[in-house]
Amino acid sequence: MPITVLSSELYLQNLHTRMPFRYGIAEMRDIPHIFVRLECEINGQMQSGIAADSLIPKWFTKDPETSYQEDVNDMLAVIQAACQFAIETRRVSTVFALWQAIYIQQREWAAERGYQPLLWNFGVSLVERALIDAFCRATGMNFFSALHKNTLGIRLDEIHTVLAGYQPADLLPAHSLKITTARHTIGLSDPLTEEEIKDRDRLNDGLPQSLQANLKAYGLTHFKIKLSGVVSIDIYRLKRILNILNQNGRFYFTLDGNEQFQRVDEFKAFWGGLQGDGYLASNLRHLLYVEQPLHREAALCTQNQEPLRWWIDRPPMVIDESDSELDSLKIALDCGYSGTSHKNCKGIFKGIANACLLEHLRRTDPHREYLLSGEDLANIGPVALLQDLAVTAALGIKHVERNGQHYFHGMSMFSSEIQSCLLQQHPDLYQRHERGFINLKIIKGKISLKSVSKAPFGLDADIDLESFTPLDEWNFAALSEETPYYNS
Repeated sequence: MPITVLSSELYLQNLHTRMPFRYGIAEMRDIPHIFVRLECEINGQMQSGIAADSLIPKWFTKDPETSYQEDVNDMLAVIQAACQFAIETRRVSTVFALWQAIYIQQREWAAERGYQPLLWNFGVSLVERALIDAFCRATGMNFFSALHKNTLGIRLDEIHTVLAGYQPADLLPAHSLKITTARHTIGLSDPLTEEEIKDRDRLNDGLPQSLQANLKAYGLTHFKIKLSGVVSIDIYRLKRILNILNQNGRFYFTLDGNEQFQRVDEFKAFWGGLQGDGYLASNLRHLLYVEQPLHREAALCTQNQEPLRWWIDRPPMVIDESDSELDSLKIALDCGYSGTSHKNCKGIFKGIANACLLEHLRRTDPHREYLLSGEDLANIGPVALLQDLAVTAALGIKHVERNGQHYFHGMSMFSSEIQSCLLQQHPDLYQRHERGFINLKIIKGKISLKSVSKAPFGLDADIDLESFTPLDEWNFAALSEETPYYNS
């Protein structure tokens, strides 16, 4: 099926958090959200496809020396480059082949400019998502069907050679998930109780603010707890969090190391501190895994590989920021990690291949634990969150980190037309708040995936991108000059 990308358009919408999201060395308050639209010719039919994501501080590159404006400029540069490579790559026969061609060209281009893989692949991932959206719309298929019938043309062995001879349907779940469990993020500066919120910081926007309030509002059972890397602070805060969760009933949690440790022995000492505390040790039975405890440049490096392999009673660990290249998962598994995370910003086809590799290993090596987690990048609608959940459903990820609904004021940053359209097309996913805006529907800790699975690629609505700011008219300075759209 011939596929050609004819043109691309980029639009931005400024977002403002309702409360700061502190993770690692960064704090998120004001960020641009980018929309990518590709105009494609697919089997002789004109079809547009869209994708979106937030330009998050210090995630794609963890360089404390650069300003956020410099980081945003780099993110925009890799997105523009990937769009241009998509246009310059002439007619190909499958979406996968087009993605592969763009990936190779972007990798060579980025190497000349010193861009890190996690960053330059972000641009590729946005183009990849828009291509999948266009293809699903043009063919009248939803993402799950396109994946299982492999009309996308995925060649798993091009990513993991051990999967030669396999199709995605051979290794992925036979049915799309109907629901997933929301794993609530507890950021480093999030208030845990109502009493600790100072009057000047208390929000009056209709949404829960403290951990206690979120538990009550959403019936949460799964949590992602951010670590600072300072043992005394983390142990004190973790005890407070676990005390609250224990009062709420059954729960599970993950620990996000936020790349705070440079060497295995540093994290091993931290882990020993948790096990040496009676209360914490008794609660580690609720732990699912530890995410990215080592810095991205150290996690897979030679000096840490042997210590990881010889650490027999290590906790289950997955990589996240270190999962920057196509072979990162294989290297991580060789080092002793249990798996990796899936985020759309790291690539759809890569995530599919990783899910297939892990399932293949479960079948051939049933005595070892293999994990594919679902993590978040402060995802919100009207596009990014829905596409993320569509992949979650297809890969069978039963609990996924969600924090966009926590740090943003629902969908109030978007027009009433966009909100009404989303509510009409996805009534299982969104609900109308008593204050008028729509927000994500989480009931007893669960999120429905029914409508996003039936849609072409997550989204079953036409979004008017012209209501946003074209890239050439957008100004970084406006981020800090705007008045937030929520009432606090």
